Amino acid sequence: MRASARDARDALASGLGAAAATGIAARFMSSPLSALAAGTIVAGYMPMRSEIDPRLLMDRLAAAGSVLCLPDVVAEGTPLAFRRWVPDDPLDTGRYGISVPSPDADEMVPDLVLVPMLAFDRQGHRLGYGGGYYDRTIARLREVGDVLAVGLAFSGQVRDELPVEPHDMHLDWIITESAALPVSGL
Repeated sequence: MRASARDARDALASGLGAAAATGIAARFMSSPLSALAAGTIVAGYMPMRSEIDPRLLMDRLAAAGSVLCLPDVVAEGTPLAFRRWVPDDPLDTGRYGISVPSPDADEMVPDLVLVPMLAFDRQGHRLGYGGGYYDRTIARLREVGDVLAVGLAFSGQVRDELPVEPHDMHLDWIITESAALPVSGL
C-alpha cells in the first residue's frame, strides 16, 4: 500500500508542483486555523521526495507572527524533537537525510504540527512511511497539552479507507491544494 501511495504522490507532485504549495498556503490561511497564527509555535517540515512543500505556508505563518520549528529524528523509536527555525536559516543534514536546524537552536514544544503523508482518509487517518515518528510525537504532545495535527497533502492522495492500528494518531485537519478539511474541528 505504501509503494502504491508513494507512486501516486510522485505523479501528483510532478503534475502539480509549486501550484499545490500555493494552494496549500491559500487554503490554510483562509481557514479558521489562520486565527491561531500570531504567537503559535508551528512545527513545519522540509519536504523530502515528493512530499507537498510547506515552505510557502511556513513563510506566511512566520509573517503572521507564528514561531517556527522543524523536527529532528534524535533516536530510533523515539518521538521527534523540535528546534526553532527561521526561514532562510541554514540547515544541517540529520538522520534519513532530513534537513534540520542547528543542534544549537532552541528546543520547542509546538502548538500545531504540519504532518506530511503518503495518503489520508476523510476520517483523519494518515499513511506515513511506517516508522511511527509522527504517531509517537503527536501522542506525546497530546499527553502534555493541546496540539493540533494538520496533515498536508495533494487532494489526490485521499483514499476511501486506510488500515488503522491502535497506536495511529488521528489528524485534526487535512489541508490540500483545493480544500481545508476539519476532521475534529477547532
